[in-house]
Amino acid sequence: MDKQTQTEIEAAAFRRLLEHFQQHTEVQNIDLMILADFCRNCLAKWYAAAAQERGESIDYEQARDIIYGFPYQEWRRKYQQEATPEQLAAFELKQKQKS
Repeated sequence: MDKQTQTEIEAAAFRRLLEHFQQHTEVQNIDLMILADFCRNCLAKWYAAAAQERGESIDYEQARDIIYGFPYQEWRRKYQQEATPEQLAAFELKQKQKS
């Protein structure tokens, strides 16, 4: 496989991942952090960093709009739930295991 084709396949897979996250708003970021050690906000940070490495001026908030599919504050208001004590405990345990 040539490099261009690989890049196109990776880009298509990433777009599909974004679509999946945008369609599954019931999946909370805290759950992603507990299970996979990354969330939508992490993707936004990685996106912004990759853009800046290539000389593009995309900041974190703009990247979050891309990842979430619309403004983050709107997503948060519509879909983000308060973390449960169980989620917070699982997240804390995950953080301790990393150190």
